[in-house]
Amino acid sequence: MASFSSIPARELAAYKKELDAQYAAVKAQGLKLDMSRGKPSADQLDLSLGMMDCLTSSDLMKTSAGDDVRNYGMLEGIPEARELFAGLLGVRPSEVIVGGNSSLNLMYDCVARAMQFGTAPNEAPWNRQGKLKFLCPVPGYDRHFGITETFGFEMINIPMTPTGPDMDMVEKLVSSDPSVKGIWCVPKYSNPDGITYSDETVRRFAALKPAARDFRIFWDNAYCIHDITDTPDTLLNIMDECRKQGTEDMLYLFVSTSKISFSGAGVAAMAMSERNLAWAKKFLSMQIISYDKVNQLRHVRFFKDLDGFKAQMEKHRALIKPRFELVLGMLEKELGGLGIAEWTRPNGGYFFSLNVMPGCAKRVVALCKEAGVTLTGAGASFPYGYDPADSNIRIAPTYPSLEDLKKASEVLCLSVKLAAAEKLLAEQAA
Repeated sequence: MASFSSIPARELAAYKKELDAQYAAVKAQGLKLDMSRGKPSADQLDLSLGMMDCLTSSDLMKTSAGDDVRNYGMLEGIPEARELFAGLLGVRPSEVIVGGNSSLNLMYDCVARAMQFGTAPNEAPWNRQGKLKFLCPVPGYDRHFGITETFGFEMINIPMTPTGPDMDMVEKLVSSDPSVKGIWCVPKYSNPDGITYSDETVRRFAALKPAARDFRIFWDNAYCIHDITDTPDTLLNIMDECRKQGTEDMLYLFVSTSKISFSGAGVAAMAMSERNLAWAKKFLSMQIISYDKVNQLRHVRFFKDLDGFKAQMEKHRALIKPRFELVLGMLEKELGGLGIAEWTRPNGGYFFSLNVMPGCAKRVVALCKEAGVTLTGAGASFPYGYDPADSNIRIAPTYPSLEDLKKASEVLCLSVKLAAAEKLLAEQAA
């Protein structure tokens, strides 16, 4: 079929009637399908069931150093877990704090500490510095933006490029404006585009010269080993690059096993310079005596080392790859060449971006919902939930079964066509 924009109005109107009939037939099916969040499927969660057998009541619940994990202490996490997550984050074990099940919680706490107490002993708390700003690569992760919105930051959109955030814009804002306190980053397989930052981008981050001494990079490496193709992306180690520049105090790193073991019962970790870690511990020790060390030990015994993590992710890949291929194949078959949508093709992660005609994303999401398919809300990948182009839709193909995913993809493609036809016909009539 020709590009929609080249179809004469009369033919497009006739085609829209066909689409309306198809849409009515889909609605009559009474579907109830959910593609709204990047959750692991039940099959993926089953891959970690063996973890429940790693510890029993007869086990010696002790670390290799002889510490009893059932008791108080070890705020930073058990040594074996710190070493395990240091491998994932590419840092030294002494720079790691192993937390509870949520990396988002660790990020929230970092912002809250900086707001109330500052980022270092001689830095004023953020909440005493007037109007604050945070840089937000877009499209990006809605829960990141939700944290900084909660604390009242002015969030500034930074366009994503094929190599990561627009670094010319980042460097200009960071170096000239002391009210800019941080930037959100998902550096490998970004949420939702699936972009991995280039080596040059990572080096430029490490070489930033902030106007604010308390500026921080929030480096959420959520998908560090979440490859889904035979040609995985590689990410330069930012801590190594920061050490070369003497800027390691500028960096906070985060990771979790939420999409490696159990989403609701995994383990998260953060890393930072030892100076930053000592400052964080001062306040964490008033907040919590220790995180769940039994769960940390369970993960250590199940995965053992970085190779164990990677072996587990190969099993995940076997389940995730066909889901991505199904949806991307459907988009190419139904929408390719029509000039009404584009989409990213990531080598890993949990999402990809579908960019429909400007002004149509909300309509596509509404049409899908009315037909029984729930998508992430249009605009969710932008601060304040506002996509200026009303174009981006985050697609999360991991959770539904392949059968449900096929049905949901059919509804999605139909909705994109219908929304585009409505828009073009309205423009021609104006």
